[in-house]
Amino acid sequence: MKITSNTAVTLRMKVTDSQGLVYDDGKNPVSYLHGDYDNLFSKLEAALEGQEAGFQTTLELATEDTFGERDEALVTTMPKADFPPGVKVGGQIQRLGPDGERRYYFVTKIKGPVVLLDGNHPLCGKTLRFALKVVDVREASAEEIAHQHVHGEHGHQH
Repeated sequence: MKITSNTAVTLRMKVTDSQGLVYDDGKNPVSYLHGDYDNLFSKLEAALEGQEAGFQTTLELATEDTFGERDEALVTTMPKADFPPGVKVGGQIQRLGPDGERRYYFVTKIKGPVVLLDGNHPLCGKTLRFALKVVDVREASAEEIAHQHVHGEHGHQH
């Protein structure tokens, strides 16, 4: 079966940066719903269109095609007294961003009475290389299409 709109695709996807640092070794398969559902970067989805199980490719995507450039306006602090208990460095909290929208911030450092937060994705500002192998392609269920993601093994669990 070919990868087309509304197919459930299972991939092994190794992700590295331009220096070869591995962010995902690709050992655990991931599944996504193909067809402009924003479940995969659009350039990766375009490269997979029309392919079948067994297809392999490697693509390098520029910053603007993945997580974008770093936005220093998303680096901020908060008083430790206002910080939720139990969250540690490396954890995330939700709060309003400079645009007034709720977003996730990574806790980067706790220094005395101040907590340093970063609302940028950890991989923003990086050129990323994706080594892809299509493991399986099947028709998506009506429920998966309605929910706009794959269910079950390697997909979203409800």
